[in-house]
Amino acid sequence: MKLFQYNKDDVKKTLDMAWPAILESFFAAFAGLVDSLMVSSMGSYAVAAVGLTTQPKFVGLSLFIAANVSISALVARRKGQGKREEANQIFSTFLVFIVVMAIAVSVLMVALADPIIRLCGSEELTHDSAVLYFRIIMGGMIFNCVQMGINSAQRGAGNTRITMRTNLVSNTVNILFNYLLIGGHFGFPALGIRGAALATVLGTVVSSVMSVMSVWKDDNFVSIPYIIKERIRPAMEALKNIIKVGYSVFAEQILMRIGFMLTAIMAANQGTAAMAAHQVGMNIMGLSFSFGDGLQATAVALIGFSLGAKEPERARQYGKTCRMIGTVISVALAVIYFFGARALMELFFVEEEIVEIGIDIMHIIIFVVILQIAQVIYMGCLRGAGDTLYTAIASTISVTLVRTLGSYFFGYVLNLGIAGIWVGVIADQLSRFLFASIRFRRGKWTEIRI
Repeated sequence: MKLFQYNKDDVKKTLDMAWPAILESFFAAFAGLVDSLMVSSMGSYAVAAVGLTTQPKFVGLSLFIAANVSISALVARRKGQGKREEANQIFSTFLVFIVVMAIAVSVLMVALADPIIRLCGSEELTHDSAVLYFRIIMGGMIFNCVQMGINSAQRGAGNTRITMRTNLVSNTVNILFNYLLIGGHFGFPALGIRGAALATVLGTVVSSVMSVMSVWKDDNFVSIPYIIKERIRPAMEALKNIIKVGYSVFAEQILMRIGFMLTAIMAANQGTAAMAAHQVGMNIMGLSFSFGDGLQATAVALIGFSLGAKEPERARQYGKTCRMIGTVISVALAVIYFFGARALMELFFVEEEIVEIGIDIMHIIIFVVILQIAQVIYMGCLRGAGDTLYTAIASTISVTLVRTLGSYFFGYVLNLGIAGIWVGVIADQLSRFLFASIRFRRGKWTEIRI
């Protein structure tokens, strides 16, 4: 991969848009890592308990993640076409949809928290703490859904710096209240795992307020005052557009989360020590994902602009540029993880047994990160063009089948335990990389209309 093959202006424009999106995603993942670090002060059981809630939480958020992909792609395409009124009609419809659905899903998840956590493989040591954490997080999910939705629309319009500031403040609030509420400092009560959950919700409350304020400006491409002034109302046609782009992403998210949950259950069955190390490994992998996610958000916007302006070759070039930047980042991360594995794990655990398990996981993550960032960027390019059915099929096959079967085979049949389960993660990432890279290179995604 030679740098001189890339247009300097394209690289500069991509980096200018990408770095706020990467920082936003990075700090969100970093806050999750700090959550685990602060919770680890209560013992490895607490880390494992929080880990048990991760996959069911994302099952609950699946509908909103799908809707966010839709709004980002549609706003980017309408901006490229210069259709501001249509973009805002889609945005207003989207806001009504996510508020109504967030309330419904929140009530359902809180009511079913106990059986959901039991299904995820909780043990007597972790069950009650996990249920408590899950109920608080899902009880406040409406704030998370609102901020994610508005930020996705802003990214589609190219406003990545606004969403970066929103998430940076949100995660700072989360970490601050983690410190105040988990152990009890400066007169605040020591609430333990309840405090960690409340801190997360408080962070999303702040971010949702900031997100709403970010679209409360008349000159923004997506703007609530503009919607009010022009009397733009939610419309069935706009909802159909959101569903058209998002339905396959929703199916993808649900089926993927089933795969992720099955892997998490296998990890939980390895015991509390293995589950605790697994959770930290997932948090660290989340840091790696954040770089790909930021570049993916950039690719969605730039490709949407280019295809909206009927410049498919430019869309391809932006995709390649994002991929090149991602490769440089993934190599740097692999080096850091190789040499820093022990130091990272010793931040969380004093038990040598758990540290050793964690080091084995870190050495596997080195291979995961190379594939992960590349496939996330390619998948983002395809989703940004509206090729969501293909990405749904590819992700479902990779996560639900390849990852699950691979983890079971290496973890149980070959008896490699938690390390074998993570080899299944490599198999999943390789599968998604092959699906996405082949599709991207064929170029048919540039011809899709949304």
